[in-house]
Amino acid sequence: MKETKFYLITDTHYFAPELGCSGPEYDDFMHYEQKCFAETASINRSVIDYLKEAKDADNVLIAGDLTFNGEMESHKQFIALLRELKGSGKNVYVVTADHDFKVNNDAFAFGENGRYTPESAKREELWEMYSEFGFGKAIAEDREHLSYVAQLGEGVRLLALNSDFKKKGNQHFKDEQFEWIKEQAEKAREDGQMLVAMNHYPILGGQPLMALIEPMSVRDSHKTATFLADNGIHLIFTGHMHNQSINVMETEKGNKLYDVCTGAIIADPAYIRLVTIKDEKTVDIKSIPTPDFDFDTKGKDCKQYLSDLFDNMIVNVFTDMRDDTVRAMNKFHIKNDPKIRFGLKMAGKFVCGVKLSTLGRLLFIKCPKSLKKVTLLRYATDVVRHMFEGNQPFVEGTDEGELFIAFLKRINPILKKIDLKNPDGTKADLFDVLKNTAGNYGIDDYNATLILK
Repeated sequence: MKETKFYLITDTHYFAPELGCSGPEYDDFMHYEQKCFAETASINRSVIDYLKEAKDADNVLIAGDLTFNGEMESHKQFIALLRELKGSGKNVYVVTADHDFKVNNDAFAFGENGRYTPESAKREELWEMYSEFGFGKAIAEDREHLSYVAQLGEGVRLLALNSDFKKKGNQHFKDEQFEWIKEQAEKAREDGQMLVAMNHYPILGGQPLMALIEPMSVRDSHKTATFLADNGIHLIFTGHMHNQSINVMETEKGNKLYDVCTGAIIADPAYIRLVTIKDEKTVDIKSIPTPDFDFDTKGKDCKQYLSDLFDNMIVNVFTDMRDDTVRAMNKFHIKNDPKIRFGLKMAGKFVCGVKLSTLGRLLFIKCPKSLKKVTLLRYATDVVRHMFEGNQPFVEGTDEGELFIAFLKRINPILKKIDLKNPDGTKADLFDVLKNTAGNYGIDDYNATLILK
């Protein structure tokens, strides 16, 4: 096989701005939103322009959620961008996901009279709509499940998967899909081909805490990861969680699966991956920041603009718990019970008002001098944002990390009583889970060399 390179982006969530993205109802929607809406066309334009000129690879992979909510006009405009990219000499391969169609036509936009429902695409239309971008180049196809195999390079095949069928609230692969995947893996081995996969939904949880929450990865994730690895698929590229992470699992047979999850280009963290498959054992991963884009960002660069949007979402939740409790309850579909309302209000007041020095005294924990004036809200916001950004910095040896570990030690007797299961069915060690969620002690989530075998 020859060295094969490609760029990868995910969660483009393109929205046609002409459909409408302004007004009081739009502002109310964005109050709790982590990803951009009105800005997505500009961000996608900047990324496509960058990739058109990028010289390190001729292949571009896009791992699903191509549009905001499947609006037909958004699809038309995004496809036009992809044609530009293809016209620059790039080979484009996409998979679709549940944001690319709506069963009940429940896409939405914001016009002069508030929120309304524009025309949206149907799932059965997507194969033909995106036939120019992978589906039409298939050397094997599974149309029912919108999956295909394409020749990515000499000796390297792409297994482009779709697991958008929902079971008890989150996506999964059907039994017949597993059979088709096994057939493709066997055919690749017979032909002397390396098979790498792309699926929108993560197989392995992006962070240890995410791995315990099923909707944050495919259903039966341990079973799925084991199946892929034991069938010779050791590398998969995913998105969905708007999370930057690289995780690995080893099966009982000693086979590895690496899940390289990439942040959305329209939300923090926003990155492009450059992947180099050196040989069947060695893969280099590099991350490139999403370029600045043409929009009124109030003088902020892309990174700061998207980071601030993420932080505002967290801050708005807690300040509304304090100041507008009913609004927060309505947003998260919490029953408007007076006792619950009072509890949430008190929790909001505490998180927004208490400083880490006060929290330390309450828990008999020594607070580092550098953090004494920091509010719990600021600290908690940073913990959550870093969980999505990857390479979480709250590790041993840092003031922030030592404080977090001291807090975990204080509450560990409670954590031990909580019976949560790992994806493999074993009891989760919540102390270890939370420690490794706030601090990255494993693979670099941005730039790494992966040894597949």
